[in-house]
Amino acid sequence: MILAGETINLDLQKLPSPCFVVDQEVLEQNLAILNQVQELAGVKILLALKGFAMFSTFSLLNKVLAGTCASSVDEARLGREEFGGEVHTFSPAYSQETLTQILKLSDHVTFNSVSQWQRFKPFCAQFADNVQFGLRLNPKHSEVSTPLYDPCASGSRLGITPEALANVDMAGINGLHFHTLCENDSFALERTIGAIEKTFGDYLASVDWVNLGGGHHITKPGYDVEHLCQTLLNFKNRHQVEIYLEPGEAVALNAGVFVATVLDIVHNDIDIAILDCSVSTQLPDVIEMPYRPEVVGAGRPGSKEFLYRLGGSSCLAGDVVGDYSFADPLQVGDKLVFTDMAHYTMVKTTTFNGVRLPAIALANGGDCRIVKDFGYDDFKNRLS
Repeated sequence: MILAGETINLDLQKLPSPCFVVDQEVLEQNLAILNQVQELAGVKILLALKGFAMFSTFSLLNKVLAGTCASSVDEARLGREEFGGEVHTFSPAYSQETLTQILKLSDHVTFNSVSQWQRFKPFCAQFADNVQFGLRLNPKHSEVSTPLYDPCASGSRLGITPEALANVDMAGINGLHFHTLCENDSFALERTIGAIEKTFGDYLASVDWVNLGGGHHITKPGYDVEHLCQTLLNFKNRHQVEIYLEPGEAVALNAGVFVATVLDIVHNDIDIAILDCSVSTQLPDVIEMPYRPEVVGAGRPGSKEFLYRLGGSSCLAGDVVGDYSFADPLQVGDKLVFTDMAHYTMVKTTTFNGVRLPAIALANGGDCRIVKDFGYDDFKNRLS
């Protein structure tokens, strides 16, 4: 593993900076847990490309996972061309152009509204021999405490509510899709299933499969895998349906770090360490979600003697990670290691302000190789 307590088993001086480093051994450990769920519960698990799309690892992941889930043409194409297996696509809405391409790339296509399904149903009929169709439903049951993360929050645009589904002709629909969780445990799923059965129970008998979405923290230490498997088995046996799960974070949880370097230290009421990365462009999930990532060897303010605000290199005033304390003073040239950075924030990086995308490395035991480096053309080619 890359991390062991407060130490890191990498030669930081040999890595470019900034750099994402993904640990193959941790990916394999996560896959072993996910495979256990597939085998014991008789379900299929898909890789959510919105959470992890490092295709240099797909030859490892596709040995275990049944396929990918996408939300765009390009994600569906990546899944089809680089991963193989099944491709499941869901989008909050489709245009005629994007749907045409998606239908050629996907095995399952799920609609977010009754109106979109009814509008495109005649067109979809010509693909019915190769594509199965689903509806994403919203049981209006929330398990997520933060509204920003909650697909079932009041006013959510995601999923068809019970009222909107009433008296809808289900002909042509093969499956139902639910996504209600975010970093939740198996007991939250169990409660969600209860809400699904209460709200949409009459529809379960008419479909062949149910996709229970993502947000399952299956590989998090302490997650009750046995309870998950029993919950899934019980649901499967009650309704005689095939079950899909599509966790993104669980596949790459704790499987990667982000390495950055201190470029300068300034003082303005607080000591500020300016890094060679941009939080807003290279670690955007930190600001977007928002959350406070852990840094190896650092603690919260007051827990260690020397306090620093960690800031990025873009011109945005808000390009700040947060405040961290260290046992020793930081020095220009010090390497900082942010933990659990393989999922989500890696796929959200941008080149705003001309900040170059971080390099990507893959570690495997004592070997660490750079699999992707970025330069000027990656910035230029996004413009016209």
